[in-house]
Amino acid sequence: MNLGIGIPSACSDFSDPTVAFQTENGMLGVGPVAKALAVCDTYQNAGGINFVPVMGASAFDTAQSFAIIRSGRMSATVLGALQVSEKGDLANWASPGRKFGMGGAMDLCNGAKKVIAAMELVAKDGSKKIVKECSYPLTAVRCVDHIVTEQCVIDVTPEGLVLREIRQGKTPEDIQAQVEPKLIIPDDVKIMEE
Repeated sequence: MNLGIGIPSACSDFSDPTVAFQTENGMLGVGPVAKALAVCDTYQNAGGINFVPVMGASAFDTAQSFAIIRSGRMSATVLGALQVSEKGDLANWASPGRKFGMGGAMDLCNGAKKVIAAMELVAKDGSKKIVKECSYPLTAVRCVDHIVTEQCVIDVTPEGLVLREIRQGKTPEDIQAQVEPKLIIPDDVKIMEE
């Protein structure tokens, strides 16, 4: 599994130890985010975040890393998102006044078997990030399978966006008010584990 820059980088801190994480810049065996004495500049992901390698980690060049990504061997990727459309389109590399370059996300969206967008439900200015159509430049079309936020978990399906889990104290109506497309709300919406 590959972890993108930002919120996705924290996934290795909470994952099952049998999950093998990979970095775009050439490491298989990424462990938790490094803190205090564990920080070593040798071990950084593509976003420059220091991590602790797990026992048996393997380092290789970027070309080999992208060969793994493009070959379809990646089970999943967790990427940050500026916007996700109701069809699963992903925009995560540029917005007005913010341009960094696409990086490896376009390869990950097309090479991974599952794409998970990990993001805050709304932008800092309160604007909606889950939209009918992305207004920011696209990274990939119809690639997102799941959206995980601090308030809810949403599945992207051919029928539409399905609300699967909500945070304790939130209601489906609270989530719908912060999302542009109409959500499908099943009877068995779960409460998120915290």
